[in-house]
Amino acid sequence: MKVKIISDSTGDLSPELIEKYDIAIVPLYVLMGDKMQKDGIEVKPEDIYAYVSETGKLPSTSAPNLDDFTEEFSKWRRQGYEIVHFNISSDFSSSYQNACTAAAAMDGVYVVDTRNLSTGSGLVVLYAAELAQQGKSAAEIKEACDAVAGKVEASFVVDSIDYLYKGGRCSSVAALGANLLKLKPLIEVIDGKMKAGKKYRGNIDKVILNYVTDKLKGRDDIDKHRIFITHTKCSSVTVQQVRGKINELYPGFEEILETTAGCTVTSHCGPGTLGILFIRK
Repeated sequence: MKVKIISDSTGDLSPELIEKYDIAIVPLYVLMGDKMQKDGIEVKPEDIYAYVSETGKLPSTSAPNLDDFTEEFSKWRRQGYEIVHFNISSDFSSSYQNACTAAAAMDGVYVVDTRNLSTGSGLVVLYAAELAQQGKSAAEIKEACDAVAGKVEASFVVDSIDYLYKGGRCSSVAALGANLLKLKPLIEVIDGKMKAGKKYRGNIDKVILNYVTDKLKGRDDIDKHRIFITHTKCSSVTVQQVRGKINELYPGFEEILETTAGCTVTSHCGPGTLGILFIRK
């Protein structure tokens, strides 16, 4: 039977990758003021930057509802597809639970909790799409992706903690201290949750290269199939420097993919955020 790969909109896959691997997307919702809009369709990261600048507030996000998932799953089942659907970590959103509820009402739908966000989830989605191209069944893909999700390594370094403060993720005292000391926090996804890691200090471009070095130097446990450089409003020069550092420290990746983070990472971390995301062997 044919298999359709579906993801919620938090995977931050580029339009080119979505088209290449024929992936369907179920958008989350972004609430700005009293206006609820579909992530990636009716609202883009640039809209979030403008909203924060104008209001000093962060938007909030909400999961696709049961009807959203039921409608999408039913569409593909009517066309004869089995479905494997992927969600942002269940610790971040009710998206996974809503998808599971919709899936339970029909046969042939398998739901994967990626235990991640952004292209950390996207890596699992692309892994699934390649298995589907190889002719694997939906049940086989679900089993393989549940296993690989625990091997994804996702992290970001943040230029300014203003968005973290506005979102209630750090105190005003911590924010003031970090800004005065020009600290750039590392945010890591561990066991499906976002956690603060090392605090870097100095110019963001230098910090980013130090972060990449910390993540890659001296390792031999990384799958060289692909690595993502995912960022929010970083310059092309910065991205090229990161690409060069990756090739220097861990040469041989088949793909080094650049993507712009979507509304979820943007609303959490703000502009100037960059991460490298990959799968361990």
